[in-house]
Amino acid sequence: MTAPDIRYTEEHEWVQRRTDDVVRIGITDYAQQQLGDVVFVQLPEVGQQVAAGDALGEVESTKSVSDIYAPVAGEVTGRNDALEDQPELVNSAPQDDGWMVEIRLAEPEQLDALLDAEGYQKVIDQA
Repeated sequence: MTAPDIRYTEEHEWVQRRTDDVVRIGITDYAQQQLGDVVFVQLPEVGQQVAAGDALGEVESTKSVSDIYAPVAGEVTGRNDALEDQPELVNSAPQDDGWMVEIRLAEPEQLDALLDAEGYQKVIDQA
């Protein structure tokens, strides 16, 4: 499932603008389905600087361990600490309570390079 106001990556992360320069990031519903039951989430520290493509953390499921990648460059301004005690939120609400981090954009135009809902649906269809 995709939403029109959210951008996506081919690595199955979603990015939603929260303010002019802050975005919220998580993994898509498709990604959590592929992972299976999420049992652990490792997130970066607030204040950490990331470049687009950097590993932000990990998601561990009953099937595998997968990296979470930064779709944009910037500074981590928030993290969803609820996932520490409730990693299953990634499964039950990946684009809501299961969000992972917030990043202050270093280059807001990077959002324009990400996939829109239609483009992301094509990635899913080809998987």
